[in-house]
Amino acid sequence: MSKDMTATVERKKEPVTKTDPKVDAAAREKLVTARIGLLLKAPFFGTIATRLELVNADEWLPTLATNGKKFYYNSEFVNKMPLKQMEFGFGHEVLHVVYDHIGLEGRLGERDPKIWNIACDFCVNQDLVDQRVGEKITQIQILFDPKYKGMSAEEVYDDLMKNANKMDINEMMKRMVDQHIDGENDPEGMTEAERKALRDEIKEAVLSAAQAVGAGNVPAGIKKMLDALTNPKMDWRELLQQQIESIFNSDYSWARPSRKGWDSDAIMPGMKKGQAIDVCVSVDMSGSTAEWVKDFFTEVKGIMEQYDEYRLHLWTFDTEVYNPVVFTSDNMEDILNYVPQGGGGTTFECNWEYMKENDIQPKRFIMFTDGCPCGGWGDPDYCDTVWIIYGSTTIVPPYGIHAYYDEVAKKAARN
Repeated sequence: MSKDMTATVERKKEPVTKTDPKVDAAAREKLVTARIGLLLKAPFFGTIATRLELVNADEWLPTLATNGKKFYYNSEFVNKMPLKQMEFGFGHEVLHVVYDHIGLEGRLGERDPKIWNIACDFCVNQDLVDQRVGEKITQIQILFDPKYKGMSAEEVYDDLMKNANKMDINEMMKRMVDQHIDGENDPEGMTEAERKALRDEIKEAVLSAAQAVGAGNVPAGIKKMLDALTNPKMDWRELLQQQIESIFNSDYSWARPSRKGWDSDAIMPGMKKGQAIDVCVSVDMSGSTAEWVKDFFTEVKGIMEQYDEYRLHLWTFDTEVYNPVVFTSDNMEDILNYVPQGGGGTTFECNWEYMKENDIQPKRFIMFTDGCPCGGWGDPDYCDTVWIIYGSTTIVPPYGIHAYYDEVAKKAARN
């Protein structure tokens, strides 16, 4: 369904009246009580709820709304709602804030805003039911369908779009708990820069609140979001480039130009006198294929050849280390002819034993592995470790940074 097709779909606006001070006082008391209830029974929701300033909006709002900074409410709507349902309503606004459903600069993108808002409500209401936050609102037959359990708003949106011709969009809009605010109808009139700053502030608050209450007390969708914030997924090539580049950036000097710049007009930095960077690369042979290993070596070679002076220690392993070789700018071409050895069980500790026995303490230790050791994950305090994990996109190392070697995506990109 295109935006033009839904352009005439508008939520029915109920009559509103000017604020009655007594009615508003009762509504505010209920809202404060509901917020306290969330702090006691659902502390993650309560913590975020306390950040929202309560603002009466009787003159323009029939239900509830938020712009991420303020909690707008219609006092009569609030007063008609039992306390448990008000907790649900507060939680509903909190999740819109947490999931960045607000504003044209958020996750909306080029999607139809009406269908997107419906999808967001389906997700939020499912999370509140799963987390047992208050009780479902009965003043409105809210948008709720168990088939969307565990799905993101983007996934729900795609499903709704497939069935858009079968749906009564007008009817679904009437079933939304609240009025959604974007950059164009925000009463606060925030600039784009102010909304971006607010989203950054909210992310910090979400991280802090989740840490305080524990991962088991937040919805699954928030866990995924937190994982994306704290462990952003990166292409394994980008991660290798970034990590090796960061070593050279911190140890290079313009005082001694690199030989690589002699044949061009560019002046490239060289290593500080007497220095060569140590990088160790280890390949777990318990499950890797020759194609994957060659692809990995090719990428490492391409990155290292951008620099002048380095020592790259390479070996393979299973339960012990095999065929260690040191590569420099003088023999890096030979890395593509390196012969991997091993293929039995997997003991990560043998890598650290080898480095310690040979007095090697690299700036970065990069391991290409399936992430399935028979034992521990090595010594987290010995050096900075980078894990490139093949055969899985769910294994998370207990320390260091990681990326996933996705051979399926690699082949698709190559073809």
